[in-house]
Amino acid sequence: MNERPEHMPTRNNSVITYIAMFFWWLSGWRTVGSLPNEKKMLVAAAPHTSNWDFIVGLPIILTLGIKGSIMMKKEAFIWPLSYLWRWIGFIPIDRHSPKGAVGTAVEYFENNEAMWFVMSPEGTRSKIKHWRSGFLNIAHQANVPILLVSWDFPTKTVKFGRVMRTSGDYEKDMLEVREYFSQFTGKRPENH
Repeated sequence: MNERPEHMPTRNNSVITYIAMFFWWLSGWRTVGSLPNEKKMLVAAAPHTSNWDFIVGLPIILTLGIKGSIMMKKEAFIWPLSYLWRWIGFIPIDRHSPKGAVGTAVEYFENNEAMWFVMSPEGTRSKIKHWRSGFLNIAHQANVPILLVSWDFPTKTVKFGRVMRTSGDYEKDMLEVREYFSQFTGKRPENH
């Protein structure tokens, strides 16, 4: 497992960290690459083809002690699950808010000194023709870099890839992102 960067937003709970490390070790997965030393960043994770992506990703987040934030529709924040969702790092998003999901996410960046916002560029686990540009829009408006993180199920590898900044030309940026992620295979390749 990689070293934890100094400026990364963290949660400190050694018991949870060791339990997560044990499950990560049991799973046979490995990580490659390194984490950037950024206080604020959007983490674009793909290919997102199955709920297993969360099962693979959570032990990494807990082992490294990353305090990541993930959007979830506010309707899912019902008692008693709301406490678990917040502890994991889910933040409630009102999709019908005048600010929209993008505006709400940008506001979270503005109101937090350190924040790693985790998103799937596809926006869904189902097969789609066009990826959503919301993650590019959020990174551009919040003026934060994007870390490309992939999981490759055949090799059981999670890769902390390159860090990029948006150019403002979302079509060009999206082609670059899709080309990067095309080399990795999700749990259900038919959905990619």
